[in-house]
Amino acid sequence: MKILFLADPSNPHTIKWVNSLSKRGIDIFLFGLSNYDKAMYADSIKIESLKTPSIIKSKLSGNLFKVIYFSVILKLRRICSNYNPDILHAHYAGSYGLLGALTKFHPYILSVWGVDINIYPKVSFVHSRLINYALKKTDYLLATSNILKEETLKYVDKEIEVTPFGIDLNIFKQMRVNSLFSEDDIVIGTVKRLEEKYGIDELIKTFAVLKDKHTDIPLKLLLVGEGSIRSRLMNLVDQLGIAHLTIFTGEILVDNVAEYHNMIDISVFLSKTESFGVSILEASATEKPVVVTRVGGLPEVVDNGVTGIVIELGDREGAVKAIEKLVLDSELRRRMGKAGREKVYKEYNWNDNVEQMINIYEKVLKSNEDKKS
Repeated sequence: MKILFLADPSNPHTIKWVNSLSKRGIDIFLFGLSNYDKAMYADSIKIESLKTPSIIKSKLSGNLFKVIYFSVILKLRRICSNYNPDILHAHYAGSYGLLGALTKFHPYILSVWGVDINIYPKVSFVHSRLINYALKKTDYLLATSNILKEETLKYVDKEIEVTPFGIDLNIFKQMRVNSLFSEDDIVIGTVKRLEEKYGIDELIKTFAVLKDKHTDIPLKLLLVGEGSIRSRLMNLVDQLGIAHLTIFTGEILVDNVAEYHNMIDISVFLSKTESFGVSILEASATEKPVVVTRVGGLPEVVDNGVTGIVIELGDREGAVKAIEKLVLDSELRRRMGKAGREKVYKEYNWNDNVEQMINIYEKVLKSNEDKKS
């Protein structure tokens, strides 16, 4: 089976899907627009990309960058002709989905990821029309969460199958690591990009309240990741007098993500918007209780009161109480952590997700053959 993937080659989810499918014997050709690290892919995978540096891409206006999309259509059609894939599979409706539709290749699968449906169509009438075009040209639609499926159904009347970004339980598991903290510390933390939408500032303010309330408990704050508001967040911890209790790791290697999850005792995600919640599932897989806001797909990946605690967006008092409850009850932390890993095993096991995707490919090919006969 030959699949032409249209996706961001620098995105960790693309890397994970492509490598995993390739290991299962699927022949993959990946076409992308962004720069990427070839070392992240198996040698057998064919890749062609414009390799646009992210710093350049971020400075291009939306309309100007769309010119780049349209300029590669002929190249992409040549790839379709020469590679002759069985299926074209685009990931992310607002860019690669549009490219996939414009190739006019079939069968054509489109996976919607989040921002491409939650935000992109609402930017303008033109953006909405482009999304509608990309969605309507598909032979099969996939979404990463149930809430994203419901959002997509506002734009198109088609069957949509949910294909989550699952977790590799061989990598994300409870294990002893060389921690940055002492065994007595209770570490509250998050593994997220330091961006406005993830509510890291709210986590910092919540931690400051907790520390003032429980001066006798060795609380620490771990913020794993890099982002555009790092300097602002560092100023905030200084202002609140908790800089000596806080560690900013900066950018970390993908291979080290599980290690940092294991340094945390209570994982907190106070996002303002979120389409799914891979980091939450990673935390649960490492047997950490989670506290999340009731936004987007987060309540979908957390069983409230069982694997974690779900609070309302903007409810700082609720966040303080939820984290405090876990700080004061080690048995509750252990029990929620165990339940979290069990949930991931049953519902978000990466091996099952890959098998699901292969089954979808086989179903699409059979349907296509039936139409021809």
